[in-house]
Amino acid sequence: MIGERVRKYRQEKGLTMSELADRAGVAKSYLSAIERNIQSNPSISFIEKIAEVLDVDMNQLLNDTASTKKSSASLDAEWQELVELAMNSGISKEEFKDFLEFNKWKMKQN
Repeated sequence: MIGERVRKYRQEKGLTMSELADRAGVAKSYLSAIERNIQSNPSISFIEKIAEVLDVDMNQLLNDTASTKKSSASLDAEWQELVELAMNSGISKEEFKDFLEFNKWKMKQN
């Protein structure tokens, strides 16, 4: 889960939850909810802020190392770029999933 990875990288950096929240400009209560897996679908903006302070790639927070390597190997460069563009545009995972479902439905209609 993303919260476990955030906690792991935060602790590796030797930061308290308050320090990370302050440096990233996010609410400590929200960061706490993420780390405790109470909130499990943070925005891309939140992930970007946390990743920057922790000096890690966003993919490291989104996926465990094994999954990241597997995903990167199975995606060609163009797909990887499209995924990064979607992530950077502010679209949530839920919105992206909704789009994919709509697209499947639309294709069945034709």
